[in-house]
Amino acid sequence: MKAKTLMNKIIIVGGLSACLLLGGCGAGQAADATSAESTFAAQESTVTPTESTETAETVSTETAQDKAQLPDGVYTAEFSTDSSMFHVSEACDGKGTLTVKDGVMTIHISLGSKKILNLYPGLAEDAAKDGAVLLEPTTDTVTYSDGMTEEVYGFDVPVPVIGEEFDLALIGTKGKWYDHKVKVSDPVAEGAADTFDLSTVEDGSYTIELTMEGGSGRASIQSPTQITVADGAATAILEWSSPNYDYMLVNGEKYLPVNTEGNSVFEVPVEALDVPLTMIGDTVAMSTPHEVEYTVTFHSETLESAESGK
Repeated sequence: MKAKTLMNKIIIVGGLSACLLLGGCGAGQAADATSAESTFAAQESTVTPTESTETAETVSTETAQDKAQLPDGVYTAEFSTDSSMFHVSEACDGKGTLTVKDGVMTIHISLGSKKILNLYPGLAEDAAKDGAVLLEPTTDTVTYSDGMTEEVYGFDVPVPVIGEEFDLALIGTKGKWYDHKVKVSDPVAEGAADTFDLSTVEDGSYTIELTMEGGSGRASIQSPTQITVADGAATAILEWSSPNYDYMLVNGEKYLPVNTEGNSVFEVPVEALDVPLTMIGDTVAMSTPHEVEYTVTFHSETLESAESGK
């Protein structure tokens, strides 16, 4: 009888341990079983919150990056789809008007006809459900290169991310919903159509003046700064007025300081001149590390060769 009772205890303990190994479930119940199980459960509870915290921090960072992809303003952007039957009007040259307000991005597109009646930011199966909030059309007038005009349907489409595909379902005159993938890319700020072309700059080292906005206004970046051009791509060396920046985020990429003493210095890519570029600096000057969003503009008219001193 004692042997049978002992065997039952072994089976119960083994079962609880297996449950913990498989998914961390039942940790609270196991804590009362044996000291060994309590130790194991404690280890599990130590790991799980850390993983949850890291996940939450990652989601928070990604969300902040998505919202911070572009400063508030109006842009012209490419709007591409996965179907030749679903596209912006030929009169629009594949582009729409992207508006960013309070970090929320929306693109207005004028389609090629009035055959698409509604759009839905998501999947077709969800669009067909009761209560789904559909995007209603506007009536747009487009003008072709030969001067002819046409009335078509347009839509204001929420944009969750720049440069990556997202789901956008549509319904046409046949009354059936269809799934599609679309992408918004290459935004150009309104009034910046004549932005400086870096490909026209000879490879070499230059100095350039910059302006910065954002943050509390207490931190600054040294101007002029050094910029290197190679094969039409530019890289700037940014020196902060503080030693407390431990990394920078540019286009979602993390850059670490290139120095170990003095004010924080970073080497980061520069996509364009004369256009506000969003950069995020993480400062440890506060009680906890803090990501702060800045917009930095490099002014092409101040570009001078650092080698010749011209």
